[in-house]
Amino acid sequence: MEKMKNIHSLKRKLVIMIIGFIVLFVILSYFIVGNLFIEDAKKQSINNTVYWGELIANANIINDETNSIDEYLSMLEYVPYIHHVHIYKIHLEPENKEKFPSYNKNTINARILNQSDKFSELSSPTFNLQTQTQTIELMVPITHLEKTVGYVYIQTNTENIQKVTRNMYFRLSIIIIILILTSLLVVISLNRFITGPMSEVSNKIQEISKHKKFNLRIDPMPFKELDILVRNINILLNRAETQLTKLSEDKQLTFQQNQDLEDKINTRTQALKDSNNELLSTLEKLHQFQGQLVESEKMASLGDMVAGVAHEVNTPIGLGVTASTLLSDRLLEIKQAFDNKTLKSSHLKKFLIEGEENTAIIYRNLKRAAELITSFKKVAVDQTSEKACTFNIKDLLDEVLLTLAPQMNPLPYIINIDCQSELSITSKPGPINQIIINLILNSITHGFDERDHGVITIQVSIASDMLTIDYQDDGRGIEPSIMNKIFEPFTTTKRGSGGSGLGLHLVYNLVTQALGGKISFSREIETGVHFKISIPT
Repeated sequence: MEKMKNIHSLKRKLVIMIIGFIVLFVILSYFIVGNLFIEDAKKQSINNTVYWGELIANANIINDETNSIDEYLSMLEYVPYIHHVHIYKIHLEPENKEKFPSYNKNTINARILNQSDKFSELSSPTFNLQTQTQTIELMVPITHLEKTVGYVYIQTNTENIQKVTRNMYFRLSIIIIILILTSLLVVISLNRFITGPMSEVSNKIQEISKHKKFNLRIDPMPFKELDILVRNINILLNRAETQLTKLSEDKQLTFQQNQDLEDKINTRTQALKDSNNELLSTLEKLHQFQGQLVESEKMASLGDMVAGVAHEVNTPIGLGVTASTLLSDRLLEIKQAFDNKTLKSSHLKKFLIEGEENTAIIYRNLKRAAELITSFKKVAVDQTSEKACTFNIKDLLDEVLLTLAPQMNPLPYIINIDCQSELSITSKPGPINQIIINLILNSITHGFDERDHGVITIQVSIASDMLTIDYQDDGRGIEPSIMNKIFEPFTTTKRGSGGSGLGLHLVYNLVTQALGGKISFSREIETGVHFKISIPT
């Protein structure tokens, strides 16, 4: 099945959306609430610094002539966020600022320098970022009778801001963890309440589709949206069941109508068969008769070759018998002369010369007879063989001509063969023998009738696994009246004069059926015939 693209899991979508929303909400809340807490802590620290600065300035400890200023400042030890308090008194003549006793928290080892020249910079609470811990500095004027008589320098730390910040970070981290766990629980619950019923619906639909049980229905769902979906699916199943039932009824009706029609057709077909049986029987007998005629034609050509070969073989065998008889007589004479002790060297020499001549005569004639018999045997076997084998086409044509030699020698006709000597093919030699023999005999019987000359040309070539045989003669050619039906059986111009009309029909059947090839002839030449045969190899 092709993989579907752009389809995602609903469960995964819920997890990503819920957790993403919660994380985004927490981050935004984190920055907003954190900034608010920090700003409140800063305002509180500033307010504390201003409060204690004004409180010390309003105490008017500069005009206190008692020595209670140190005791007053020592009470600041109970205020943990005050680091330093300096008191400066202004003298009009000369104008300067005298530093009164100051307060420095015990935990702070480093004392700060004189800050009397920074009144303009520290007239409002200022955060000092140059110290190890962030501090707030402020200088508050001391007034008496509406005149400035001194200044109070106060420095406080911002540990409460850092403490508030740390507490806030810790609490927010706890809140984030709790929210993430809560979101996971929510996702699991949503998956159980949403994707669970949807999986149940999907499994039910798969079961219906697999077993084709369209009469099954899906149970109602506990949620409104899913229940609406289930109702629509059930409506679809109802319609599908109704449609399938209707299709089944229509199919049954169609089957019954087809059965009735088939019965009618069978009845009429049986009647037609009965009426055609006689015709088929007659046609079969005609085909058998035609096949018998074709086989008779084959055997007739083979019988002609047998008679010719027998006549041709009789001459060398007779000469061989005569020579062997003469040699036997001479051998008997030599034996008698030897027994009578009258054998002379001249007699022996003459016997050896005559014996050599007679042996040569016997060898030549027996060899000639053996060649004729071997050639005839191979051609006869090939004509009855239907098995494919690899053979040399030039040797096959030479053997055919050698077999036909007894019939061709007394005739004044020339057969030219144009074929490469090394050309070998894999095919059935028997049908090719029959084709060549029938074409040559057809040319002699019809093309060269009543003529004292004639030339037959056979050209053989091979290309693209196809063997091509071009057969031509310069005889009388084919009459126009039978040109369109020369390959049909019993087509002849010598009916009653020895022509059976099966020669070219036999050639056509051998080429197309036995060899699986094609045969055609040229209609354009004025004299003679030209056949072109193509045979796959």
